[in-house]
Amino acid sequence: MIVGREKEQRELLGLLEKEESQFCAVYGRRRVGKTYLIRETFNYHFCFQHTGVAKGTLRQQLTAFRNSLVAAGMKCAIPNTWIDAFELLKQLINNAPAGKKILFIDELPWMDTPKGNLIGALENFWNGWATARREKDIVLIVCGSATSWISKKLLKDKGGLRGRLTNRIKLVPFTLRECELFARSANLALGRKDVLELYMILGGIPYYWSFLRKGLSVAQNVDQLFFTETAQLRDEFEALYSILFKRPENYLKVIECMSNGKKSGMTREDILRASKLSDGGTFSIILEELEECGFIRRFASADTAETNAIYQMTDNYTLFYYLCIKKNAFSDERYWTNTFTSTSYNAWKGLAFERVCIQHVPQIKAALGIAGVATNVCSWFARGTEGIRGAQINLVMQRADGFTDICEMKHSSNIFTIDKDYAANLQNKIGAYQELSKDKRTLHLVMITTNGVVRNSYYNMIQNEVTMDDLFAI
Repeated sequence: MIVGREKEQRELLGLLEKEESQFCAVYGRRRVGKTYLIRETFNYHFCFQHTGVAKGTLRQQLTAFRNSLVAAGMKCAIPNTWIDAFELLKQLINNAPAGKKILFIDELPWMDTPKGNLIGALENFWNGWATARREKDIVLIVCGSATSWISKKLLKDKGGLRGRLTNRIKLVPFTLRECELFARSANLALGRKDVLELYMILGGIPYYWSFLRKGLSVAQNVDQLFFTETAQLRDEFEALYSILFKRPENYLKVIECMSNGKKSGMTREDILRASKLSDGGTFSIILEELEECGFIRRFASADTAETNAIYQMTDNYTLFYYLCIKKNAFSDERYWTNTFTSTSYNAWKGLAFERVCIQHVPQIKAALGIAGVATNVCSWFARGTEGIRGAQINLVMQRADGFTDICEMKHSSNIFTIDKDYAANLQNKIGAYQELSKDKRTLHLVMITTNGVVRNSYYNMIQNEVTMDDLFAI
């Protein structure tokens, strides 16, 4: 049973209704549910389906392809080249019953080995044969977790496949609402605060959520997922990056320094300095590929040039790994149960909640009644002047209707209280932004909290507030 993904399912099923043959790429972060979506949508009915071999040689890839042809009902030897392999696929298609032929090739990037010329063979198959068939009956769906490969070789290809994709579907992690529905479908008794806490750890990755057990508390579930000897996700981090990137060492240097860096994000220069990597094209590729795979995000500060873009970690699981899993030096099997009331836990909650808010900007805009207003979402920071202290604002929404929302995000177990010191801090931020930014719009202070804000003498400085329930909107 598929939870959510209605739009993506409509797009996939719509491929069958087109008069011309269709070539669709489905891509997104590893474990986000791409393969499951495709198989469930088409009820596992494919003329041909194949999955690439992780880190396989050319010979292993071709052998696996032959095995998939055999599974589809064809008798053949192992092809010597990808040209030969696609010739065999043509024969299989020609012998198939009339009607749409759905071809599903999963983890296509894994099949692209050095000197294998996979792309040339795929181009020849699609341009020279599939689109030339009188029947116009082929629906080719390719899939991959190596989003950067999909982007370079298919979406932005400058060769024969340029412009040949008829559809592209980027599968993004679940929202809070979708995770709530997922938990409900699995008969997990979780309140919204529980779903929120799990989301701060797991993100919206369905694969991770599938291991949650009924009858356990959030803390117990986290322990059994990550910290027990038989934990299902105990070794997930190593597998996640090593499978996506052929040489993950430098990618991990960037990820680690960003995980330990400033919560507001880091500039390119900050990352270079902390990671001790060399500047240049290779470093740019690392940042680009980490962004395309959904581990980091890049955004310009509210009033700085693109060259001063800020990079921020966005993958919830990766941050949880560095802040908690990696630090569990004594292998405490009840680490989370023993930690979740500590000061460090409260500090983690604050940072994690901010990240979840940034991942739900559409829901925040809807709660503010500005869903249809063009908005530049950014961050802002300043080192300050003689008269004004430095300040940073992690979520700024510059609106086309002449207003700017300065968003403050606070996680609290109870209704949040703005006290005298915090009010002074807010005033400093607003004052610094007014004085030092180039933004001349009218400023609105928005509080985004878990349970709302106490209506005390400082409440009137707020123009709008958004609560945890608003983040669960569709």
